Amino acid sequence: MRATTQLLLGTLCVAVLLLSDVSGKHHGHRSESTPASEIETQDVGINEVLPEDIEDKYEAFSPDENNRWKYDPCMNKHCSAGRTCKPDDDGVAQCVCVEECEPESDARRKVCTNLNETWSSDCEVHQARCFCVTDDPRCKGPEQKHVHVEYYGECREMPECTEGQMADFPRRMRDWLFNVMRDLADRRELTEHFLEMQQAAAQNFTIRWRNAVIWKWCDLDGSPHDRVVSRHELFPIRAPLMALEHCIAPFLDACDADGDHKITLREWGKCLEIEEDDLDDKCGELVEMVGEQD
Repeated sequence: MRATTQLLLGTLCVAVLLLSDVSGKHHGHRSESTPASEIETQDVGINEVLPEDIEDKYEAFSPDENNRWKYDPCMNKHCSAGRTCKPDDDGVAQCVCVEECEPESDARRKVCTNLNETWSSDCEVHQARCFCVTDDPRCKGPEQKHVHVEYYGECREMPECTEGQMADFPRRMRDWLFNVMRDLADRRELTEHFLEMQQAAAQNFTIRWRNAVIWKWCDLDGSPHDRVVSRHELFPIRAPLMALEHCIAPFLDACDADGDHKITLREWGKCLEIEEDDLDDKCGELVEMVGEQD
């Protein structure tokens, strides 16, 4: 038992390194702003008060050579994977599908999708899904609406997850989540809300798994914060671990009990063997902190 837990923790360390290696490019599309030279800017004297109707929409980023502030509508706008920010005709920041993905020649950037297809980069996968979700004529087919990255590297045959491995996986997953939460707390990388949950879990063994499970579900529920975790929102824990921990894929698939491509807190808790009465949606503070970011 200790050996399998150590294996999963070791796998986590490798996965973190893999994810950090590609996070720059992957997350670059999440918060990419249109270059200042390509957007309409509004000049306001550096000593002038910004009008209220503009202040709500624009974020100052620098004074120009004439000592006047320029405002970029996209400066404080964050978009989900496969989308980038672009001001509309009224100057309001909107998230639109990425028009072009950077060409990739590095084989390590290749990804395998849930359709068992090898793509050159995760950007192309997210872009393809965006085209279909937004009914863009460039959508390649209805199946692309739910395409997501399965794991890094070219598609290959994965070992079968045995019945015994699958039965033991919820316990290993809970231990892993608690250890990750504890490590983030030690590095002061948790919000105060979740730091309190971690500290309570550390002091009370009976709630350690529950708090870790709830924290991770809240963490995975990205933008928009709709109180469900979509299949592509599982990317941070599925893609880096898949090649090293083959049971992660069938396990997460089983969590989506009704097959609607969304995992509720109830489904997540049941999958990780947490009693339903012990589950409590504690994501509110996270939503307030991050805000709704398309």
